[in-house]
Amino acid sequence: MIVRQAFFEGTVHPGREAEFRQFVETRLVPMWRQFPGVRDLRVMFALSRDDGAPPFPLSLAMRFDDEAALAEALEAPIRFESRAVTGELMAMFDGRIHHHVFEVVA
Repeated sequence: MIVRQAFFEGTVHPGREAEFRQFVETRLVPMWRQFPGVRDLRVMFALSRDDGAPPFPLSLAMRFDDEAALAEALEAPIRFESRAVTGELMAMFDGRIHHHVFEVVA
């Protein structure tokens, strides 16, 4: 099993936290659920962090059967559509998004 995680490292513009969350839930989550081969989607909004830890107000994890399924999802039209919508989300966010792929063993 493969998990691809996206980490939104940075800060949501002050006063736009609720708008940011609603945007993700209403605009992006439905698109992310359409990725071919996605077995599970976890969208996580930060509640707290250790002192000195970098801020990650949002993280998402997509689970796929294998690397081939992930590769298919990364080439799917819905991914490119969701990237354009994510660009709109970035108007409420200062920071960067980075992705990591993990192999699940347990």
